[in-house]
Amino acid sequence: MPIQFAIEGTNAEEAAGTLTEIPGITGTWESAAGGQKEGILATIATVVGIVGGMVSAADQIHKWYAEYKKSKSGGESAKVIIIGKDGKRLSLEGATSEQIQKVLETL
Repeated sequence: MPIQFAIEGTNAEEAAGTLTEIPGITGTWESAAGGQKEGILATIATVVGIVGGMVSAADQIHKWYAEYKKSKSGGESAKVIIIGKDGKRLSLEGATSEQIQKVLETL
């Protein structure tokens, strides 16, 4: 099972697209079943491969999330949860690059 990112926010599709375009990350995304709820879109990004090292990827994902939260489209409604290959979940809210790296290492 690949690693999944559950992304919620008013611009979740754009955020998922940006995530899967990070150099060294191979993945896809699609709108989640149930679509939109109270103007907030839910999207699932699936990461199937990482090239170039877990530390670098974790740092880039940490930076990506910070930029998504700062954007007008992310804002207060932005929420991202990583679901590791082992089924463990990590909210990116307040997560460190090291915590993200541990989840990525399950890939």
